[in-house]
Amino acid sequence: MRRLAILCGGPSSEHAISLVSSVNVIAAARSAGFDVVVVGIAPDGRWLHFAGEAHAVDADDPARIRLADGGEPVALVATEDGGALHRLDGSGAISIDVAFPVLHGRGGEDGGVQGALALAGVPCVGCGIAASAVCMDKDLTKIVLERAGIPVVPWHTVRRGDDREEAARAAARFGTPLFVKPANAGSSVGITKVTDEAALGDALDAAFVHDDKVLIEPAFVGRELECAILDGTPPEASGIGEIVAPDGFYSYDAKYLDDSAALIPEADIDAALAEHIRETALAAFRALDCAGLARVDFFAGPSGEIVINEINTLPGFTAISMYPKLWAHRGVETPALVTRLVENALARATA
Repeated sequence: MRRLAILCGGPSSEHAISLVSSVNVIAAARSAGFDVVVVGIAPDGRWLHFAGEAHAVDADDPARIRLADGGEPVALVATEDGGALHRLDGSGAISIDVAFPVLHGRGGEDGGVQGALALAGVPCVGCGIAASAVCMDKDLTKIVLERAGIPVVPWHTVRRGDDREEAARAAARFGTPLFVKPANAGSSVGITKVTDEAALGDALDAAFVHDDKVLIEPAFVGRELECAILDGTPPEASGIGEIVAPDGFYSYDAKYLDDSAALIPEADIDAALAEHIRETALAAFRALDCAGLARVDFFAGPSGEIVINEINTLPGFTAISMYPKLWAHRGVETPALVTRLVENALARATA
């Protein structure tokens, strides 16, 4: 039986959503027959092993969920036989065969944990260091995709300390409504929909709370469509799902707290457009050198034109998240999905 370390929580602003995702992944992994080792990463970066007891408190409430008390402090170490979790009290180590970082945002999705696992010799579900880092940064993602000839939403990058006049000129070119977002964040954290250019400054300030680099993007008039990629030989693209969000903004609250958005696992679009989106999603996956899994988010205009909004290398695995919903709609339930992801990680490690 493979021992699977599931890492969750983390130091990012998406700590709570990572915990919500982990509840579902842990249940699916145990159902699939893995020997699961749960490691909760606290907001301050401590790694805590939870043996037997529940790792999360208020697990059914995304607004209140948190790591339980009493986790055992551990550190990731390399051993002759692969990686292990070393108990800091000196009582020994827990060997692990493979890790699934169910971590969203900085410190979990940006290549940091992926690098630590690589140094410890632990196969890892998902993208490697470089692809994780690039895909976490929306600015770098767009640069790579544009260079590959893949259409993206236009953008203007603002760094902390830049002249705000240039940002205002970019906003004026785009017109309103527009969106201001941190370059390195997910789950719609720090994003503001700006309907009046006078509010641009406050939106930039809100985004700079989360990052030193911020994007300004025009609102794209069209439908919000998503495609899930599952790596293999060759990688496989799911059907096309659709997000119908209130006021055209799939906010953090709409995603996790108030059920105001509709998630449709099979969008009502013609077959040619669906195939075009799948092919473009796979092309983006290859261009960014992704591995394991990804969710590619698109906007589709009224004439059938598409642009990529972003690509998520560790998409949500909550009960309502689109990535597992898209595969379940194809007949791949979450236990089977987790199995395929783990097997893929092990296969890459021995290739």
